[in-house]
Amino acid sequence: MKVNKLDSKNYICIASIGKPRGLIGEFFINSFCSPKENLLNYNNFYIQDDLIKDFKIEYIKKINSKMYAKINGINDIDTVKKYTNLNIFINKDCLPKAEKNEAYWYELMGMRVIDVKSNDLLGVVESLNNYGANDCLELTPTQESIDNQKRLIPFVIDKFISSINREESVIFVNWDKGF
Repeated sequence: MKVNKLDSKNYICIASIGKPRGLIGEFFINSFCSPKENLLNYNNFYIQDDLIKDFKIEYIKKINSKMYAKINGINDIDTVKKYTNLNIFINKDCLPKAEKNEAYWYELMGMRVIDVKSNDLLGVVESLNNYGANDCLELTPTQESIDNQKRLIPFVIDKFISSINREESVIFVNWDKGF
């Protein structure tokens, strides 16, 4: 199945194909799951391109802190090199249901961020990144925002993140708008 930007609203990228491993078509797999090992919980994968008509991962194995995999029908290093850096997707319906006050990263994108103390709109989530210590919400101001400041807010539940309301698409934060 081909997954492109037009129909990716039903799919989520969970990994990418890394450099080849050995000579029999294996490759290192870069998991975007948290923790990385959660990748092993899925089995219906899709690739971002239709270079492989029946894309099936034969196996995924973990060795030390890395994981590697093999695609059915690819048995040599030269063929698997063609797929390096392609993204691997699953259907969002395969994800476990998030608990109350939890959300997947893709759900946080575009959510409004409101300070619980002042009820001020600080902006909307443009992206999420990890700069080492914590995941951070990157906010972009809107016309309704309190100011025109871009903000980075550490995603730390019960310290900076007060609650998440997925139905209303709002994240409530404890954040001084001076930052």
